[in-house]
Amino acid sequence: MDIPGLPARRAALKLVDAVLRRGETLDQAAHNAVQGLSADSDRALAKAIAAEALRWQTDFDSLIDSATQQPLPDDAKPRAVLRLMLAQWLRLGTPPHAVVATALPLLMGGPKRLAHGVFATLTRREVTLPDAPTLPPAVAERWGLGAPAIAKALAEPPALDLTLKNPSETAEWAEKLGGTSLMRGHVRLPRGEMVERLPGFAEGAWWVQDLAASLPARLLGQGTGRALDLCAAPGGKTLQLAAAGWQVTALDISAKRLERVAANLARCNLAAEAVAADALQWEPEGQFDAILLDAPCTATGTCRRHPDVLHRITRTQIREMADLQRRLLERAVGWLAPGGSLIYAVCSLEVEEGEDQAAAVTLAPDPIRADELPAGIAPTAQGWLRTDPGMLSDSGGLDGFLVARWKKV
Repeated sequence: MDIPGLPARRAALKLVDAVLRRGETLDQAAHNAVQGLSADSDRALAKAIAAEALRWQTDFDSLIDSATQQPLPDDAKPRAVLRLMLAQWLRLGTPPHAVVATALPLLMGGPKRLAHGVFATLTRREVTLPDAPTLPPAVAERWGLGAPAIAKALAEPPALDLTLKNPSETAEWAEKLGGTSLMRGHVRLPRGEMVERLPGFAEGAWWVQDLAASLPARLLGQGTGRALDLCAAPGGKTLQLAAAGWQVTALDISAKRLERVAANLARCNLAAEAVAADALQWEPEGQFDAILLDAPCTATGTCRRHPDVLHRITRTQIREMADLQRRLLERAVGWLAPGGSLIYAVCSLEVEEGEDQAAAVTLAPDPIRADELPAGIAPTAQGWLRTDPGMLSDSGGLDGFLVARWKKV
């Protein structure tokens, strides 16, 4: 019979292994890893342990190496288990005796004694973590001068952001939910809230969407013409456009992911045409007055909530995504009606996926203005929007995005 708490730790080990060995996202890995856990609390614990192990992995490895005579291989199982043990003790506040009882059974024989010895040494030393996670060297190099501020923002998982269906009710919903608002149509709540139990969920008064992720659709404003939401799932931007009056076509390659879009539209009593098709093959009937391309990307801008991107994204993946983004942008430009607006967005911190793509578009720039953005966020010199997790840090931060806007004249 399993020791109480052991199945959740076993699931956490599977989650981290799937990220580091197979390059899966935590969300992808969770489908199989937590399948055997019946309690919501166990599933949440497994995900929390895995996320913290990945978020602080570089620092955990430094601690482990300081307590071993010979370095453990990066992929050694004792190192993996020790990362989980340190995540529980130093990040989740689990007492050391409980950490030992629920983690060592994941190992057998000599490795169990090795892990126990390393953990005991570190607890005797009363080691601590730095104020901010240390980024993997390759990541810090890519993110350049902004890396320290981004790393500081990764110390804690992000708050819960909501986008309101009716922005005129911002003050009312902020008070009703006990949250704060950083701009009209937005409410921020502490993390850990059970979304489905919050006031307004059932009647579709709002949906979950990071503040930065809500900005691309906001930059199209109100409209009555035809709008295309390219790569639409999970649907937050489709909901925004429909609520703003546009006649929306939501295009996504995944029919299954579009089911979630349809469910959110129904909950919020909004309408849009859903089309399951490959944007590189699909041909629309007629042109669009507005096109929003939130392109597939490495999603490194979501590192606060998805720390797996710190370890599984490589230069090769960035180049592959940049090529796909370029082809999607070319298609989108051809579908835009004269006088229409095009928004390009990626939740990536990589220049190749953001600034380099925007610089290659030959349409007339429609510079983003400061008065369209949350207080404390300014457009770039090119009239684009670049956000990163280090921005608005006093208010809880936001995801990393590159957003640009053009007109077809």
